[in-house]
Amino acid sequence: MSDLFTQATHRGFGAPIRAETSVDDCEVVGKIPEDLDGAFYRVGAEWYYPPKYRDDAILNADGYVTSFRIKGGKVDYRGRWVQTHRFEQERAARRQLYGYYRNPYTDDPSVRDPKRPNLRTVSNTAPLAHAGKLFTLKEDGLPYQIDPNTLETKGTWDFHGKWKSETFTAHPKLDPLSGEMIAFGYEATGLASDDLFIYTIDKGGQVRHEVRVKVPYVSIIHDMAITHRHVVIPFGGYVTGEQRLKDGKIHWGWDETKPSYIGVIPRDGDAKDMRWFKGPERCMMHTFNAHTEGNKVILYAPFYDSNFFPFFPPVDGSPFNPAKARAFIRKITMDLDSRDENYKEEILWPMQVGDLGKVDPRVLSLPTRYLYTAYNDPQRPYDQAASGPGAPARMTNCYGRFDIATGKTDAYFAGPTHNLQECSFVPRGRGEEGDGYLVGIASNYAEMRSELIIADAQRLGDGDIARVILPFRVSSQVHGVWVGAHELPLR
Repeated sequence: MSDLFTQATHRGFGAPIRAETSVDDCEVVGKIPEDLDGAFYRVGAEWYYPPKYRDDAILNADGYVTSFRIKGGKVDYRGRWVQTHRFEQERAARRQLYGYYRNPYTDDPSVRDPKRPNLRTVSNTAPLAHAGKLFTLKEDGLPYQIDPNTLETKGTWDFHGKWKSETFTAHPKLDPLSGEMIAFGYEATGLASDDLFIYTIDKGGQVRHEVRVKVPYVSIIHDMAITHRHVVIPFGGYVTGEQRLKDGKIHWGWDETKPSYIGVIPRDGDAKDMRWFKGPERCMMHTFNAHTEGNKVILYAPFYDSNFFPFFPPVDGSPFNPAKARAFIRKITMDLDSRDENYKEEILWPMQVGDLGKVDPRVLSLPTRYLYTAYNDPQRPYDQAASGPGAPARMTNCYGRFDIATGKTDAYFAGPTHNLQECSFVPRGRGEEGDGYLVGIASNYAEMRSELIIADAQRLGDGDIARVILPFRVSSQVHGVWVGAHELPLR
């Protein structure tokens, strides 16, 4: 997410773009594989108007969705604003109306509405394709439906009125065997509420099952995992409350005294079946995958030791500590037969990684061999001088494939002036796990432009197969996803 943090300065590569753009038949270096037929969708954060508060979170910026439509070795690019209720209000007023991240008490009086905080969503976090529809997501509101070809915003979606939570996670999970989607909403009944609603939605987009539970304390629940039998809900560290919001503070603060928790519930379970496993201080933002072995749930996740976000300050008044914002690939075990309330954790590799990780979607919920994520390799050459003004002191310069079975790693290196955003996995036909491609955006700081990387996931060390060259910078990505042409009505 380093490009996002850079953007907060409003200078250099991270300066606001504020433009909707299209490029047909993009320039390609190398040769795009003929079997790639689909679209790579990305969602990120862009300030259309500057933030009301200089120390606000970049996560509060307006949503921007992009697509790379790939077919027959050709690529067309689109970039559009997500036309949320909030964005329309800002454009009509021609100024910034909204205050701190997820705090309606700090909004302009003309839009202030603490009873309906989900109207403030910027839908800037992740794209989702399910049941023939494309959505943009952010965990503080409902999904926005997007036209998969034009990227036109169609409006919010509540699953035919059956979705009762006021919020919808940025990270639902799709079962590759059943086609079901498992999703949740936290703060489900309003600001700082301790209600968590968990849903199963069938492959046709109909809500099939709902369960409502209480959380041990109100915290960010950003991601989740599923197995073929269980739903896994991790969180920790971040806290909020009604009084904190009325005091005019940003929604979240970090409390290092709070334990981390991982909830495990059967996929068709009731509230009484939820079991919360406890652990030490952890920042639990993203997961790789999980599976069930007997009556043990195994979770792989790149969790941080402590607070990762400098704009969510410690509640005790101490400064943000970047030395503790370290992510490692962790294997976490929860024994449902044991009376032990604590989960067990093992760090699989000693190196730090980025926490925006992916697996082959064909093995989601099943035993996993390969984990993919971006990271910084200090042994790779980095030319900060050649990168130009505003370049970061450290680049996320590699995509890594981490082999759980052998402990080996394979790495793709982007180049000495390039910074990598999150990768996505593209399955190749009906191949086995790991047979496919990695795609992701590289920020070329030296030439002030963005490039789409396509690499063979089984031979990352060979470099990229192709690069799609854009003549400008694209918006900073939070998350992306590859969607095959068989999943959406793509033109």
